[in-house]
Amino acid sequence: MPHRTVFFVSDGTGITAETFGNSILAQFSTKPRHVRRPFIDSVEKAWAVVEEIEQTTQIEGVRPIVFITLVNDAVREVLTGPACKALVLDMFRTFVEPLEVEFGMKSNHRVGRFSDAAKSEEYNDRIEAINFSLAHDDGQSSRNLAMADVILIGVSRCGKTPTSLYLAMQHGIKAANCPLIPEDFDRGTLPTPLRPYKAKCFGLTIDPERLAQIRHERRPDSKYASLANCRHEVGSAEAMMRREGIGWLSSTHKSIEEIATTILRDIRPDRLVY
Repeated sequence: MPHRTVFFVSDGTGITAETFGNSILAQFSTKPRHVRRPFIDSVEKAWAVVEEIEQTTQIEGVRPIVFITLVNDAVREVLTGPACKALVLDMFRTFVEPLEVEFGMKSNHRVGRFSDAAKSEEYNDRIEAINFSLAHDDGQSSRNLAMADVILIGVSRCGKTPTSLYLAMQHGIKAANCPLIPEDFDRGTLPTPLRPYKAKCFGLTIDPERLAQIRHERRPDSKYASLANCRHEVGSAEAMMRREGIGWLSSTHKSIEEIATTILRDIRPDRLVY
């Protein structure tokens, strides 16, 4: 596959176009250059993008791929017209318009996923979940754990924080996370504040060699980062989770999206139906 560029053009943030486009591009063994052009909400801005696409075509010698989510017809016609020398994939025309026919109604043609966000209960739930996850990151607070949808446990640097924030931002899940430390391994039990909420706990583990690499970036040549210590901590954490009957998975070769989906399936399957 020759070097080429993929554009994500939207009259909103472009997140929908990029997310959908990336899911399709992931089926191909190529790593194109990504260019996101958000808030293209006028004909003038659309022509500026067309000019950028033309320049890219001349430089790379191959036409770019363009994913668009544009609801304004005049703006959309600029990108889909003959002046745009690219493979243009129009997500609204491909999906929204056939659904309008199927449902027998017009879509609201809202610009952007986050329009009228302040009025959206779903949006406000996500903000509340993000605040909760930040307040309960890395075991810094044990207050209100009864409100948590899930509590992630595992050794330091195994991926708990990014997973917690992803669950909050994408799914509105109130996710706390708590590190398992040597004192917990010496006692052989969960940290005291977590015991009443064991049913909400989900564990993350990681390959010790990979963990040592990550920790060396943070604290090079320390006992904390040594391979022997990482093997000890990971083994002790897995043994504890096994003893306590807590489900867990390894983050070594899984994406945050895969981890989050597994957690929802096992802890909050109701959130997969909405």
